[in-house]
Amino acid sequence: MPKRILEGVVVSDKGDKTVVVKVERTIVHPLLKKIVRRSKKYHAHDEANVYKTGETIRIVECAPKSKLKTWEVLPKASA
Repeated sequence: MPKRILEGVVVSDKGDKTVVVKVERTIVHPLLKKIVRRSKKYHAHDEANVYKTGETIRIVECAPKSKLKTWEVLPKASA
């Protein structure tokens, strides 16, 4: 089964080798038929501590690294 890749914004980089990423998605409300934004926070492993708050990053599923971390950041794309 392929690993999921999500894109979100770093909301916290306080932990050592850890970033908290807020991922937003849009759904259509079943009754109101309006588009609603839903968000969820994921703890992701950042080995080199290179990502800072406010950056947009991509994360990929991995084997559990700790109690909360089951995601790791993908390396930055070279420009």
